Amino acid sequence: MGKIKVGLLFGGKSSEHEVSLQSAKNIMEAVDHERYEVTLIGIDKQGGWHLSSPDEYLIHENHPDKIELYKSNKNVAVVPGRVKDQIVHVTGSEALDQLDVIFPILHGPLGEDGSVQGMIRMANLPYVGPHVLSSAVCMDKDITKKLLQSAGFQVADWLTVKRSASSAPSFEEVENNLGVPFFIKPANQGSSVGVSKISTEAEYKEGLDKALQYDHKVMIEAFVEGREIECAVLGNDHPAASLAGEVLPNSDFYSYETKYIDENGASLKIPADLDEKVMENIRTQSVQAFEALECQGLARVDFFLKENGELIINEVNTLPGFTKISMYPKLWEASGISYPKLIEKLLNLAIERHHQDQALKNTVD
Repeated sequence: MGKIKVGLLFGGKSSEHEVSLQSAKNIMEAVDHERYEVTLIGIDKQGGWHLSSPDEYLIHENHPDKIELYKSNKNVAVVPGRVKDQIVHVTGSEALDQLDVIFPILHGPLGEDGSVQGMIRMANLPYVGPHVLSSAVCMDKDITKKLLQSAGFQVADWLTVKRSASSAPSFEEVENNLGVPFFIKPANQGSSVGVSKISTEAEYKEGLDKALQYDHKVMIEAFVEGREIECAVLGNDHPAASLAGEVLPNSDFYSYETKYIDENGASLKIPADLDEKVMENIRTQSVQAFEALECQGLARVDFFLKENGELIINEVNTLPGFTKISMYPKLWEASGISYPKLIEKLLNLAIERHHQDQALKNTVD
């Protein structure tokens, strides 16, 4: 049996472009190249797709604050409707070698929100991560909260402001509803992009302006005093949860720089120092939230653990970071699944789900 051919899709037209580049680098370093043949497809910030060489796909690859995609200008395109040869060179229109599965390690809008997932599904290829619906609803934090709340989970109180609204609530109104401090964040972003912690009226206006640079909808969210606990979920029909870990930021909150640039910006305690009963409750709720949002493949569920033991779900990430300081692979490593094995399991889950999808009827007797 030959090698399994994996298309690694990375970069993206997103504010989390650089995070994706780091994730791709780590996957390439960890994947079993004896078993998998990886085709690198980098997406630049303008949305162009580049067929890349393993020897030359990143610039400043060892500097997270300077990392860039190497634009090969060997552009590729996806042809929906084919049963094979779905990805082709634009020049000459010759097909790439048939890919067995796509790993879209894309974070943020146009990568994690169902857009790419829908396109890959139209191309009739297996792919890692949840389907279109769960990808979309988990990307939109406002919708995620509404669905989780309706399913009986505890979430932080929040208000939503849309760019199209005639006016945003005043600082006084927000303070009366949510208290101070509170957070402002774009509804459809991740990695703490565009997030501000607000304590004053001046900060409020500045925070709204900042968040609206990244999205048309903004969340104003109550501050929750509690420990930041994260749990990884893996699986399709029978998902399992890892041990939970704790984020111990060394700054005011877990910012983009803390997550991906400054290796000393936060400490990760894995597993978290938790009572056995609390740990099991977190793992159980993580799987339940994963299933309530109809996720498949993988997700990371983030909680606040209050002093009284109450668990508040903060968000659910359907394509969490795979950088060397990312929580998702570290949680599974602590739970007995190495990084290379985790990649293998994700690829197998993608192929398994695709076979199930292919077995569905698309004609009426």
